[in-house]
Amino acid sequence: MTDDVTRDADRKLEEALEASGARDPREFYRDRLRELKRSDAQGYEEAVAYYRETLLPSIAGGAAEPLTAWTEYGRILAQAVAAGRTVSVDSGGKAHPFEGRVEGHLVLHLPDDQGVRALLVGLPPELSDAQRATYDVLVSGKQRAR
Repeated sequence: MTDDVTRDADRKLEEALEASGARDPREFYRDRLRELKRSDAQGYEEAVAYYRETLLPSIAGGAAEPLTAWTEYGRILAQAVAAGRTVSVDSGGKAHPFEGRVEGHLVLHLPDDQGVRALLVGLPPELSDAQRATYDVLVSGKQRAR
């Protein structure tokens, strides 16, 4: 991977974020990578390899839409941290099996281990009240309404 590939992929992501109003997922993916680095060195190395060899080149080369590719990377990271299933939560709070990024949906990974909180994969530009409640309970572990 070259600096040009990284620069092109970053530029395309920034353009997609600006055009869509979507939130930049890289910060919470960095947190997930740090968690993975502490708990699973091999999983961390695989995630970094995917980032370098698949994610950035596919975006820079135009083979993948940036927000979709980054959401898939977030799902891969979440799966590496905890086995489970990924869901897409619509504005009414209804969860659907994840079948790719959907505009306006909250994307969560639900670990099989019920003692582990849901992992954030993707946020819409604005959370609906139902999505906020879902996030608060499943990701943050809050038990009281705001």
